[in-house]
Amino acid sequence: MGNSQSASSTDPHFVSATRSFSQKELEDLKTLFTSLAAQSNSNSKFISPSVFQTYFRVHGPLGDRLFDLVTRKRKDQKLTFEDLVIAKGIYEKGTRDEIEEFIYQLLDVTGDGILTRTDVEAVLNAILDAIFCPKDAESGMSSPKGSIDVFLNAGTFSKKLEGFAENSMTFEDYKSWCSFLPSVRKFLGSLLMPPYTGRPCFQVPHLLSGNIDSNILLLRREYAWHIAGTLSQHQLEEWKLLYHSSVNGLSFNTFLGSISAGEGSTVLIIKDKTGYIYGGYASQPWDKHSGFYGDMKSLLFQLYPMASIFRPTGANSNLQWCAVNFTSGSIPNGLGFGGQVNHFGLFLSASFDQGHTFTSSTFGNPCLSKATQINPEVIECWGVVSKVHQQEKSDTIKGSVLDRFKEDRHMLNMVGLANSSE
Repeated sequence: MGNSQSASSTDPHFVSATRSFSQKELEDLKTLFTSLAAQSNSNSKFISPSVFQTYFRVHGPLGDRLFDLVTRKRKDQKLTFEDLVIAKGIYEKGTRDEIEEFIYQLLDVTGDGILTRTDVEAVLNAILDAIFCPKDAESGMSSPKGSIDVFLNAGTFSKKLEGFAENSMTFEDYKSWCSFLPSVRKFLGSLLMPPYTGRPCFQVPHLLSGNIDSNILLLRREYAWHIAGTLSQHQLEEWKLLYHSSVNGLSFNTFLGSISAGEGSTVLIIKDKTGYIYGGYASQPWDKHSGFYGDMKSLLFQLYPMASIFRPTGANSNLQWCAVNFTSGSIPNGLGFGGQVNHFGLFLSASFDQGHTFTSSTFGNPCLSKATQINPEVIECWGVVSKVHQQEKSDTIKGSVLDRFKEDRHMLNMVGLANSSE
């Protein structure tokens, strides 16, 4: 995708960056720049910080830091066309290491070269402000900012600095943190995308819980956003509460009956008696099997006191487990994810009052709770409502009815009765 138009600037960084874009992409960038520069009252020469932050919907310390990096730390409050092309050339079209280095610098909102917990907290505040409407709190919804610590707790700050009270997050620490929080990484990797074209990780599933008191629900909106970071776009539309132990009782049979209407992917969440909250995303329905089944879309997650996602590593295919009414000790009845029989990554026994969680190579997860043996206090299950799946199912039913009608009519024709009423 080389650029056939010769660059008008002699800046070697700009000339190099233009080679990453097609002619059409450069023309679109020029149109965007001209529009934003006109709004900046700069005689169309540069984009101001306020116009930049308003258009890209990134405000506060994160917006200031992004503007500073895009303008190559000149501190002149002027973003030129060359700046825009160079920044997008690195941030969106650079090598993987270049992109990660840009985002790592972006997190250092103070710009002092030291990435502390305070820096990351400021970034998380900006992310939640951008995704969740501040007016939500006024409408009675819980504030997502109350969960900032769970995202912070997923990070490691391993570098000790002389003279500083806080440790810093190294580049390796940063990459590990992003692997646990794919929603955060997607957000940070899309900040220079046009905000009105559906940026990755800005969509939060609409939670349909019926008339149940929201205060008893485990799945908060920010938790749903966290889990959804690994899912496809059509799985982010609506999640419907299928089962809640406080309403339906701690019963395996009731659980299976409640979720049977879902006929698709589900999100299982457990809060145990130590206060830890965790669970798994099951990409396949919970159907009776005598062994492991499922596909590589399943995952395990932690929500409290730390938020983390654990995706399949490919080490084995022991993804989902659903055993019902087996009498053999080698086939434990209950629900499970990953690991081995009797040593699952997460297992909930058919009694629904106990289970366990061990490290597993299936998902690369640690023990998800405070201890390996768990005693559930609340169990919750949400069905992922996919309109694409619903449409496909509707089309299948419609097709089968039409096919059956054609077959019936064909049989009537064979016996000369099809037109008897005409």
